Formats: sequence, structure tokens, C-alpha cells
Amino acid sequence: MEPSKTNFDCCPEFDPIPWDDKTFNWENKKFIKDKVFTLFYMPMNFGQVMKRLDRKVTAVEASIPDNLCLSDHTSKWNMDLYLAVDKEVSDAENTTLSGKFFSKVYEGPFRDTEKWWKDFESMATAKGHTIKKWYLWYTTCPKCAKKYGKNYVVIVGQI
Repeated sequence: MEPSKTNFDCCPEFDPIPWDDKTFNWENKKFIKDKVFTLFYMPMNFGQVMKRLDRKVTAVEASIPDNLCLSDHTSKWNMDLYLAVDKEVSDAENTTLSGKFFSKVYEGPFRDTEKWWKDFESMATAKGHTIKKWYLWYTTCPKCAKKYGKNYVVIVGQI
């Protein structure tokens, strides 16, 4: 993982500034993909999947740029995870994302997600963007969010 990992228990403290109300381009940005079982959109094995991905990343001495992990809620029963990596990871589903993206940072309890989605869509539309694909980035685990006193979630939309 990142060299700064020694400064925290599990998740680094998130800096929202580089991700709040930003538009950016990715060209073949590397990710490894895995699946999380969800029960009515509630992740059931998120921690286990993250540990599995971390083992794969560690085994090939890769790093996770920005500790970025995008979630794609594909149904009430599944969430695809896209963990950013700096190189190919053996024994993993390697993939890339390319295109123009818009991101906005939110802070608060997960129950506010629907409110955040509506706000994000309004902001994107006001900027003339049409969202093709939505991702959520849960920047810290619940334990670390409590430790830092902030529960940041970033919505990233491909536009």
C-alpha cells in the first residue's frame, strides 16, 4: 500500500479538496475488479473483499494511487469494486477506465446517499454534463471515519 500507511490503523485520512467539484480525464487508468455481495444495496462482505484485493496488490508490490476504490452498485445484490493500481496485478481481474469524469465530495451518514445522488445529478446537469456511469468512493471504513470524525463519500460520474 502507500508509504504513509504507518500513520493510520487502516485507512489514510482523506483530503476532499482534490476531488470536490472537479472534472478530469482518465486514459486507461488501471484498476483491479472484484465483487461484493450486497443485501438490498448494503455491503455484506466488503471488508473481506478489500483484504483479498490488498493481498493481491501486496504480493506484486503494487501501490494504490490515492487509495482510490470505486463502487458500482449493479443491483440490490451486487457491487463491483474497482481498486486503482499502478501496475498489472497477477491473479486479479485487471481492467482500465478511460474518459471524462466529474466528482463531488459529500460528508455524512450513508443514509444521505439518495440526497447526495440528487444533488450530484443537479450539479452535473447545471454544468452541462450528462452522466453515463455512476461510481461511489467510500473513502474510509466506518472505524476510520469515526476516528477522523468525518465520513467522506465521493460520487464520481463518467460524463
